Amino acid sequence: MKNQRLSTSFGALLSVCCCFANLLAYSQSLRYPQAAQFMGMGAYSHHFVDVFSGSANQAALSRLPRAGGGVYGERRFMQDKLSNFQAVIGVPTGRGGWGVSATYLGSGEYNESQVGIAYGMQLGQVDIGMQMNYAMVRAADYGSDGTLVVEVGTIWHMTRQVHVGVHVFNPYGGKYGKQSQEKMAWVYKMGMGYEVSEKVLLSFDVIKQEDKDVTVLAGLQYALDGKLFVRAGLATATASPWMSVGWAWKNMRTDITGSYHPQLGFTPGLLLIFNTGKERTE
Repeated sequence: MKNQRLSTSFGALLSVCCCFANLLAYSQSLRYPQAAQFMGMGAYSHHFVDVFSGSANQAALSRLPRAGGGVYGERRFMQDKLSNFQAVIGVPTGRGGWGVSATYLGSGEYNESQVGIAYGMQLGQVDIGMQMNYAMVRAADYGSDGTLVVEVGTIWHMTRQVHVGVHVFNPYGGKYGKQSQEKMAWVYKMGMGYEVSEKVLLSFDVIKQEDKDVTVLAGLQYALDGKLFVRAGLATATASPWMSVGWAWKNMRTDITGSYHPQLGFTPGLLLIFNTGKERTE
């Protein structure tokens, strides 16, 4: 009976790992959720920053207009075992801002999770930010392990319309296991945002992950009268399109998201953002 249970658990673990191995070629499973990589597109802007912008570049927290929180959930490729959940809180403070985040991906058989605290600050027309994370991996019947992971980022506001930046995830190569046999990949990213107007933002990210090919994420955001939001994008590595439609009411905003992978299929998602307090003025 014990051997049978171990075999079943191992089989489930192997199946999940195989799914993870076939995720988008440009990303590791936890760091870039299937649709959530576009949620932080507003980081490189003045008018589109929200509580999720810090997940793309912690320097964006320095321009957070209001305190608030957000939650996001997706069922990756319509698979229960690949459900992803993310929660964030952001609080502006003077010329800076704090952020707290938590992410969970997987199921009872195998899951990855991460909690982190971040801070971003303004230095004139340059913003800088840093985040400390504790990342964990758990597999049924095999226990769990964790490691510390660092993220750093900077954003240059070249003009009121053009914003560029760099973000680095795990530059020192955090490792799992008592003998440090498992290593989390590093990720380097260069981003740019062009605000066509206060209602339209074009964004681009060039991403290089360890042992992966370079990919480009291109996105468009459109805000109609501050109530209706439309976002769309494309990941060049797998020609995977993504889109969301959102509606803001008072201090709350809801987005319905969807992305499509040519081989793995459709990923639906739901985003909720809550704002509180007075809006910060620059």
